[in-house]
Order: sequence, then structure tokens, then C-alpha cells
Amino acid sequence: MKRSLLLLSAFAFSVFLLSFKAEKNNAVPKATIKTLIIDPGHGGFDGGARGTFSSEAAVSLQVSLKFGKAIEREFPGIKIIFTRTTDIMPGNKRTKDEGLKYRANLANESGGDLFIAVHCNSAPHIRHRELTGYKNTVVYTGKGKKRKKSTRKVPQYRYWTSPNPASGTETYIWAVSKNDAKVNSINKTEFYGEIDSTSDGTALELPDPSDPAEKARMLIYAQQYFRKSLNLADLVEREFEHTGRISRGVKQRNDAGIWVLQATGMPSILVEIGFISNRDEEEYINSDKGQDEIVEDLVNAFRVYKQKLESKSINTAP
Repeated sequence: MKRSLLLLSAFAFSVFLLSFKAEKNNAVPKATIKTLIIDPGHGGFDGGARGTFSSEAAVSLQVSLKFGKAIEREFPGIKIIFTRTTDIMPGNKRTKDEGLKYRANLANESGGDLFIAVHCNSAPHIRHRELTGYKNTVVYTGKGKKRKKSTRKVPQYRYWTSPNPASGTETYIWAVSKNDAKVNSINKTEFYGEIDSTSDGTALELPDPSDPAEKARMLIYAQQYFRKSLNLADLVEREFEHTGRISRGVKQRNDAGIWVLQATGMPSILVEIGFISNRDEEEYINSDKGQDEIVEDLVNAFRVYKQKLESKSINTAP
């Protein structure tokens, strides 16, 4: 009888310990964003798209810096890393390709949890053609004795261009066809996946990409990052719509992709804040009012994304 009571007491105590441990674990905040990488597009000798009076590089930098400051104010615990803070090619690199590699390497080596690139869109001028009349032109056909002279009417055209009225915002995520590139990027990151708050914060051993099991695991990470990127991109575009902007939606470039998005081992998006080729939008994205609204939209989307991530509403890497 005493033995049974002892066993029952031991079992009850074990259940109590397990319950306490579960409650303690549930009380610990879930994985969240500790390091945010903000990438102002272009820079230095690469001005990017140009409008009537401004450049993509300049506008992207202005909005990115304001966005970073807004995040620091609301989330002082988050570390903000800019790929550039002045009008230079990131890393003072000599070519665009070197600059792109620097951006991705900085993000990966910094253990970034999220990568947001800020750019401006541009649309080429529309070409027009109008028939203005005909011109008589002498032409010769045949050879030798069979050669004949004739007159033909050749249409004459007037050509001109006009500004493209394209407007609105777009947010890009990497192309699904570039998943292998994303997997390789994940293998290069210092921390394999996300370290949650129960971790001791030490670096984990990098996986061996030649191991089929590890490659499959990295592919799962890439798929999870894709879902997170898509979720954040959708939130960004919804915020733009709420502000009254024209949202052209979430997009991919399935042919070549966007290299910097697939080269960063973390969720990543590229936001086109407006068409610098459209005079009205150029004025808007250069104005204090426009930039403040854009930043507010980005912060709102970031806040919701962060809340979902912490509540595990977004699938997290295993």
C-alpha cells in the first residue's frame, strides 16, 4: 500500500513538473526579429531610375533612413543594419555586381532575420506613330535588259514619345524557380534558421549541403522563408491600399529573379514605393508627406508581421 502511494505521489509530482515546464515554455516569447536589414537601392555611381528632378538612389535612401528611425523608435530592441547610409555604392564597391554581393554578404554575416530593400519603379516613355502622308520613290527591279524603273508610294510617319502614366506600388519576393539559390544562401548564413528565445544564442554548426537530409531540411527553410516573405509583402501592399495608393500587388520575376532576394538567407522583400517616371508620383515620393505615409505603411506592415511571427501565425522554420 505504501509502495503504491509512493508511486502515485511520484507520478503526480512528475506531472506537476511537466506542467510547470510547459507553462514556463509557453510564457517565453516566441522567435522574433532581432536584426533587420534595410537596403536602400542603388547608390553612388549607380543612380538607378531617374525622374524629372530626382534619382531612385536618392529617394530610396531618404525613405530607408526614415523607415529605420521609425522602427528604432517603436522597437528599440531591434538591431537595424543599413547596407548604405550615404550616396555610395554599398561597401564602396567599384561595380554593381560587387555592390550586390556586398549587400547579401552583409545581411548573411550579420545574422539578419529579415531583409527589406527599398526601390523606385520606372516605366519607359510610350512611343507613338502617326501617318503623315506618302512620298513617291523611284525603285528598280530586275537585272540587265529586264531591269525596269517604277514609282512607288512610300508611307511617311511622324514619331514621338509621351510620359508613361504607369503608377502605383509593387512588392517583390524571390521567384519560386530560384529556390535552389535560396537554399544555397541559407547554407551560408551564420545561424542556421532562427534561434528562438530558449536558445543560448551560440552559433550552430553549419549543415553539410552534400548530405541529402540536410539539403532537404534547408529546402524546408527556403519554403518557410518564401511563405513569410509572401505574407509580409502582402501586408505591405494592403497598407499602401489603405493609404489610397494604387497597389499593383505582390510580384515575382520568374525569368532572372531578383538576385539580392534569393542571395539572402532569410525572409526578404523588395518594395517599389512608386513610379519615379510619373511626375505626380515623383513629387509624392519626394515630399515629406509622401515619404511619411510610405514609412508609416511599412512600419504598420512590419508590426503586424512581427506580431504574427511571435504568435506563430506564420509558419516558422522547424
